Amino acid sequence: MYRRAALFLVFFAVFSSTMSWDFIMSIDAHWFSTLFGWYVFSGIWLSGMIMVMMITLYLRKGGYLPFVNESHIHDVGKFMFALSFLWSYLWFSQFMLIWYSNIPEEVIYFTERINNYNILFFGTFIVNFFFPMVFFMSRDTKRSAGFLIVIGMLIFIGHWFDVFNMIMPGTLFDQWELGLLELGMFMMFLGLFVYSVLNSLSKSPLLLKNHPFLEESKHHEY
Repeated sequence: MYRRAALFLVFFAVFSSTMSWDFIMSIDAHWFSTLFGWYVFSGIWLSGMIMVMMITLYLRKGGYLPFVNESHIHDVGKFMFALSFLWSYLWFSQFMLIWYSNIPEEVIYFTERINNYNILFFGTFIVNFFFPMVFFMSRDTKRSAGFLIVIGMLIFIGHWFDVFNMIMPGTLFDQWELGLLELGMFMMFLGLFVYSVLNSLSKSPLLLKNHPFLEESKHHEY
């Protein structure tokens, strides 16, 4: 697993950026941002941590992860809190630098979104920055399954709208809509993801045996 993880990290580090350039940034053909790869990566990382938290809480409630304690959940909550700030920092950095320089071929990206997607564009930032800052600042909320699930889902949906904002203005311009097709595709891919993950987990042990830090992890408390 260590060898596979090392190989995957190299693969993911390169292709998470290049795929974001090819699949998303290329939609607005004349626009570019040197921060775009990091920006997309931070959203992927945060959404991934939210899914880790959701699945962990679900499995623990079902009795499949009795060795997961509140400190483990707290650590995942801290990741969600920190990564929300990382994403917000990159969002603001990309927006502020391009807007301030006011170079026509660069600023058109944000002009299009502010003119035609104003509420979605700024609302996405507020949801993904405000809710984690207010609710995950406290130690208790990072240990509360209710808070983690509700705020996690809000952030996750907020990042879906962030991707929506990246794609729609360059493809449909001001003729966009949010209908059954968009919601249906979101639910289809989410359902396929959940089915694939839970089906894979049902075929493998959930506790890694003989790991040198296994006992230390089981008794993780602070």
